[in-house]
Amino acid sequence: MLQQTQVATVVAYYDRFLGRFPTAMALATADLDEVLAAWSGLGYYRRARNLHATAQRIAAEHGGQVPADVAELTRLPGIGRYTAGAIASVALGVRVPILDGNVIRVLTRLLAMRDDPSKASMRRTLWRVAEELLPATRCGDFNQALMELGATVCTPQGPACERCPLAGQCQARARELTDVIPAAVRRPKVQPLTLVTAAIRCGDALLFVQRPRTGLWAGLWALPSEEVERGEDASLALRRLRATLPAGTRLARCPISSLTRLLTHRSVTFQIHAGTCTLPKQLPPPKGKWVHPQEWAELGVSRALTAILKAVGWPG
Repeated sequence: MLQQTQVATVVAYYDRFLGRFPTAMALATADLDEVLAAWSGLGYYRRARNLHATAQRIAAEHGGQVPADVAELTRLPGIGRYTAGAIASVALGVRVPILDGNVIRVLTRLLAMRDDPSKASMRRTLWRVAEELLPATRCGDFNQALMELGATVCTPQGPACERCPLAGQCQARARELTDVIPAAVRRPKVQPLTLVTAAIRCGDALLFVQRPRTGLWAGLWALPSEEVERGEDASLALRRLRATLPAGTRLARCPISSLTRLLTHRSVTFQIHAGTCTLPKQLPPPKGKWVHPQEWAELGVSRALTAILKAVGWPG
């Protein structure tokens, strides 16, 4: 949960999630929709899908017990070398290093390493250094201390060098290089995406569809949408969207609202069209259902959908 998400945001989700799925076996036997619903609003939903898949593998292959071997951990869905090292050292007491953004910042400044930390050769060097620094015991505490040092003292801007326990050994500080180390990583360009979206009511219910298991907001529940292809008029996407809706649906030609959500590498604009369905017994499209106000909180949805529902005044 803490991957790319702040502690203050995670705490409440963490408590609720463990209350609902207290063991790997409990998570493994849960339905994915239930897991995504518990994760709703936290973002980066692939983490929830990987966590669910990992629990199922642990149940099937390891008797419900998390393996202590780092190589075994990295074979589980969504677990790379850093996560495996964190689990093994912090939870299981294994002598193994970790390397996250905070640790990278501490080590590159400590040794005045000016090369780009995203380069493969630099990563290999940093992993070697992290392993060489490990103490003989309490490696979990040591690894957590390094992460905490980077998060609270050796910060990206304005590091508090005067209260850093490594200040006397820090080569970046001695050379006045803390403002340029670590080297800045080039961020990928944010790509725009426009979706025409249908808010279709049938009485007090709204039409929801489940998104594909891959791609943007994979597996989550959303309103019916159609992507506007690059260079095309939105009316063409609206026409394609109409063709996917139940018979008896009336959809406004002009959007009632437009909103934009910024994701990691996407800027997604929703053009929201209001509509009604005059045939209440008409079945929704595949992977779709009519959702009543008291039901939607139990579905796995994105923060983008929550904003859309607020924009169209539903429920309300």
